[in-house]
Amino acid sequence: MLALYPGSFDPIHLGHLDVIGQAVELFGDVVVAVMHNHEKPSGTFPVDERVALIEASAAEAGIADRVTVTTHSGLAVDAVTAAGADFLVKGLRNAADFEIEQQMALTNYSVTGVRTVYLPCGTDRGFISSRFVREIALYGGAIGHLVPGPVARALTERFPANR
Repeated sequence: MLALYPGSFDPIHLGHLDVIGQAVELFGDVVVAVMHNHEKPSGTFPVDERVALIEASAAEAGIADRVTVTTHSGLAVDAVTAAGADFLVKGLRNAADFEIEQQMALTNYSVTGVRTVYLPCGTDRGFISSRFVREIALYGGAIGHLVPGPVARALTERFPANR
């Protein structure tokens, strides 16, 4: 079976990597889709660099042979179809995430018949968000416990003046 895990991943953090690892255990193979909007700024990392960071993080975690990284603009359900995936995977950190994801999952199912599987990230990672990681890195804070090694190195290079 094949699952697709969509997100902006700007940058990927240990909560994301935990969900990817769980999806690999459950489905065997996972496509991580870096979703982007051509009309919006690229974010902290350009899309191609996000892809490289996800690939390097999956390799560091020992799951690179089960993870394919792709990019997609548009709807996540269209990315599922393009990848030939059987399921959409979404990570949950808390009840607020569930409220948002449930509405999207029901809408996606009503439009395409694609089912969404929720995977909770580990309790020790449920507080991590890409936004907070970027902000902490910008101001020179410690991020090594929040992100995979390749991402920590990339953020240190991106914001060197604050170290």
